[in-house]
Amino acid sequence: MPYRRELAALRRAGRLRRRRLFDPTLVDFASNDYLGLAEKSKRLKKAVKLLETFPSHGPKASMLVNGYHPIHQLFETRIAALNGFEAGIVVGSGFLANLALIEALVRKKDRLFIDEEYHASGMMATGLLHDRVTLFSHNDPEELRRLLRSDDSERKIVAVEGVYSMSGERTAREIFDVADEEGALLIVDEAHSSGVLGEHLLGIFEHYGIAPGPGHIKMGTLGKAYGSYGAYILASRHIVEYLENRGKPLIYSTAPSVIDTALALENLEYIRTHAKKLDRRLEKRRRIVQEILGIEMQSQILSLRVASDVEALRLQERLTQEGWLVGAIRRPTVERPILRIIPRLGSPTKELRRMLLFLKKEAK
Repeated sequence: MPYRRELAALRRAGRLRRRRLFDPTLVDFASNDYLGLAEKSKRLKKAVKLLETFPSHGPKASMLVNGYHPIHQLFETRIAALNGFEAGIVVGSGFLANLALIEALVRKKDRLFIDEEYHASGMMATGLLHDRVTLFSHNDPEELRRLLRSDDSERKIVAVEGVYSMSGERTAREIFDVADEEGALLIVDEAHSSGVLGEHLLGIFEHYGIAPGPGHIKMGTLGKAYGSYGAYILASRHIVEYLENRGKPLIYSTAPSVIDTALALENLEYIRTHAKKLDRRLEKRRRIVQEILGIEMQSQILSLRVASDVEALRLQERLTQEGWLVGAIRRPTVERPILRIIPRLGSPTKELRRMLLFLKKEAK
């Protein structure tokens, strides 16, 4: 048992993690399935029907050998067109997408400027860059501007999230302006904003009314609002071609799951045709949160700070006993522990009201 002491220390601190199979009868306010599409069996059946029109259903190899499937191409073309980008490329996961973007784009004479609260996958990727990384204060466009102007690197790349996964906070609109004005490439991780923000639920670019330009790169995942698994990168054809040749997680990984991509394609079309109705339902849940807790949500993530890791687990367990599942997020994922609650469409509004009222009383 070579890691006994480390595990014991985590247990004492209330930070030990385990995979769990939760009771399926619990009302889900924990998952990132914002639109409830992961529970729509009709969409899955349509995806399978589409897949059955092709001779193979598995990727079989890297995309650059012969694993690139027509369904991959259909999805890339469709999501790029809907979002106003020239080209797209599917990726096995959001984690791999961030690794590919950061490791490939930031060359020896370049510098990455990354928000200090960027996702762990991006932070892990910065370890491959040695001294070519500058962190800037969370959501601070003025500090970013100062740092960019004082740097003489050949290329400057900025990385932010459309919606920050733990706080639910939107990235500042001014950051787009700063990146454009200073001639920096801008990577926007839209894992938690695509399918949630914007008139057509396309994400933070649409929410702010920003037409994608040649210096903009959008990364998103399929395992959240799109109810499937995998990821995608949208950019200019030039950058996508470069990633095909230098993005190691794209070159050396088996191509993404074909059935998952087919399901994401079906769900993408569902969101496109039902966007107004879905948006109204999302807004209704945000209004309930504001009515009961007095919190105006910037996204579909409700982040509530608690006193300790142990208290986060206690509150999660109390809610579970009452029939509701929420996330208890502890250090080191967050600086201070939180309850992370998702007012998702797959769970009834009456249960959301009951849960929030119970929590308000329990947390006093």
